[in-house]
Amino acid sequence: MQTVERITKLSLTREEMLQDYRIACESRQASLTGRKEVFMGKAKFGIFGDGKEVAQLAMARFFRPGDFRSGYYRDQTFMFAIGELTIQQFFAQLYAHTDVEQEPSTAGRSMTGHFGTRLLDDEGKWKPQTSAKNSSADISPTGAQMPRLLGLAYASKLYRQNPELHQFTDFSVNGNEIAFGTIGNASTSEGVFFETINAAGVLQVPMLVSVWDDGYGISVPAHYQTTKSSISEILAGFQRDAPGEQGYELFKVKGWDYAGLCEVYQQATQVCREQHVPVLIHVEEVTQPQGHSTSGSHERYKSKERLAWEEEYDCIKQMRNWLITSGYADHAELNQIEAEAKEAVRVARANAWAAFNTAIQEDHAQCLHLLDQLSGSLEQNASKIATIREELSKTINPLRSDAIRAARKALRFVRHEKSAAKRELVKWLETVQGENAERYNSYLYSQSDESALLVEEIKPEYTEDSPVVDAREVLQACFDAALAREPRLFAIGEDVGKIGDVNQAFAGLQDKYGEIRVTDTGIRECTIIGQGIGAALRGLRPLTEIQYLDYLLYAIQILSDDLASLQYRTKGGQKAPLIVRTRGHRLEGVWHSGSPMGMILHSLRGMHVLVPRNMTQAAGFYNLLLKSDEPALVVECLNGYRLKERIPANIGEFTIPLGMPEVLKKGTDITIVTYGSMCRVVMEAAEQLETVGISAEVIDVQTLLPFDLEHQITDSIRKTNRVLFTDEDVSGGATGFMMQKVVDEQEAWRWLDSKPATLSAQDHRPSYSTDGDYFSKPSADDVFERVYAMMHEADPNAFPALY
Repeated sequence: MQTVERITKLSLTREEMLQDYRIACESRQASLTGRKEVFMGKAKFGIFGDGKEVAQLAMARFFRPGDFRSGYYRDQTFMFAIGELTIQQFFAQLYAHTDVEQEPSTAGRSMTGHFGTRLLDDEGKWKPQTSAKNSSADISPTGAQMPRLLGLAYASKLYRQNPELHQFTDFSVNGNEIAFGTIGNASTSEGVFFETINAAGVLQVPMLVSVWDDGYGISVPAHYQTTKSSISEILAGFQRDAPGEQGYELFKVKGWDYAGLCEVYQQATQVCREQHVPVLIHVEEVTQPQGHSTSGSHERYKSKERLAWEEEYDCIKQMRNWLITSGYADHAELNQIEAEAKEAVRVARANAWAAFNTAIQEDHAQCLHLLDQLSGSLEQNASKIATIREELSKTINPLRSDAIRAARKALRFVRHEKSAAKRELVKWLETVQGENAERYNSYLYSQSDESALLVEEIKPEYTEDSPVVDAREVLQACFDAALAREPRLFAIGEDVGKIGDVNQAFAGLQDKYGEIRVTDTGIRECTIIGQGIGAALRGLRPLTEIQYLDYLLYAIQILSDDLASLQYRTKGGQKAPLIVRTRGHRLEGVWHSGSPMGMILHSLRGMHVLVPRNMTQAAGFYNLLLKSDEPALVVECLNGYRLKERIPANIGEFTIPLGMPEVLKKGTDITIVTYGSMCRVVMEAAEQLETVGISAEVIDVQTLLPFDLEHQITDSIRKTNRVLFTDEDVSGGATGFMMQKVVDEQEAWRWLDSKPATLSAQDHRPSYSTDGDYFSKPSADDVFERVYAMMHEADPNAFPALY
């Protein structure tokens, strides 16, 4: 464990120390006031950073432009200190103000304590990062900030070690940036924490983790959380023995010791920044004066002795004592700072509430006026409209939804009317509903001119000399061209480097482009994804591989809660165009041939999910994604790498558009919708169906998110009047998703003469062996018989029962 020699005189001026004290007092008062606002009903929930103020001030002192934070929802003091959060913005988030100018972190989409800086301009383009103090967007799942933190630090390593990246000075100055991470002591029990700590030690990246240790995880004390009740003690083996060796620098410091904290952070950041060594600072004896959150009281689970100790060792109280005893300030001066802090918070809170309320009151007043007009124009139901209007007028602290509810309810009573007043109310409702869609529903996907949906289609080109090769070689050629073209591109994953991945799509590319571009990782799916997210946030173009689709479950939480929601939860303020490559569908065995597509589709809204049937399609998707600014998952066919395909002459350039199904076979009797490896199965069945007089049209959807943007499947059903959706997922999975999209959303039910049908795999994991595959997943025989049964129902004379 590293010890720090006491510095008799801090490298801070008296004015800087008093400014820190002012920020601490303002932050504490914001926490106290925020809690009251929740209890008064003006906010839904509060979770605050009281007790962590002084440690965060010390960390902020050594946080430089270009650095990144990946943090914890109690870091308000740090954000105040680096100048990336105002007190008014803090309260705007508490009230869920949807104006991005008032609440730039999330535009009201995340609860209080979720901070982030706007890395993108209004056009969705990157702002310079090296001249800014940057914070990645917070998420609530405890510990889930850690994988992304690894990637933010890994980017510094790439920017330092890859000379081709030195040109990108808006993102890095030779990799000198630190990624600062913060986490509560209890959350260090999460597996993602340990996985990240180990990965950073292996990679030797400039990652500095601060553990705020208040001795509890909500009500559960540390001895239930951590072996030896100390994260630094159990991580002691990570301490490197000497400079230049693999390992960490570990520090311990008290959370109430301002001078000690500044000394530790000064030394820790120096070694982290200069030597690219990961660092962990265990900040002990932190207090939490208001308990965990507004949902409960810590008096219920802390002893009187503990509460008394926390009052005495409150970090602000201790800092005040130190300033006085060290001769930097007197009681009167600090009393004045405290009074001014209280007033500053009062004014900021009032301004935030006024700004929040004013925007809503405009809609509120307009709705009341329109309801007045409507009531006055009616002969019947006027009293009912007047009652609705009266109830709305009495609403204290109205929400946007209050006026909307009132208008919608009123329109039910005038559904037979055709008055001008009704038309005005409908027009207003449509307008505000559109405005609220922008406030609450926008930016699930990119809205920039680099959106994947806007990338120009370039068709593959073939010549007489285009070679026929194993399909894996198509991907190899695609990745080779991409690595040559784009210096920011790198690929990481288990076995990707030395052997070129288990299916050889990167064979020879590490030798050609170097280990820094094509890199092996440990077996750690969660942090492979995190490594990619963080690097993508810093302007790089990572391609991260999860070896098998089944193993995506290790990383699904990070993909879902962090990556897929990033553009949405920042309202277009941040993006991470990470490409996740994996392989799945048909092969053999429980753990290598799953197709949990329904789970993926429901978990990863905000990412594109692409399911190419062969490697040429996959290559076209990779080329397109590298021209876009959006994250995506590409699921290659596990049994397709050794099938034969032709390499397009424009292997590095052709693109396949998203959301555009392809008709593989035209037909007139039934439409069969599928994707991936099932395309070959369905095509075989379609040929067999032809022999008994059934003409099947086979459609490969190609991408599940987005899905059939131009309703081509419904166009097919208009002709065939029947549809079968089939895939290898469990029943009700992706087949159910496709049916809902087509039959409900596209309204294909209008053209159906038979009920829509699905054919999926068995509900268990696929069994091993060729027979296991046959009896676990739909076969050509199954497709044939399901289609034949539908035709038998329609015309039993022409298609008598098979059994």
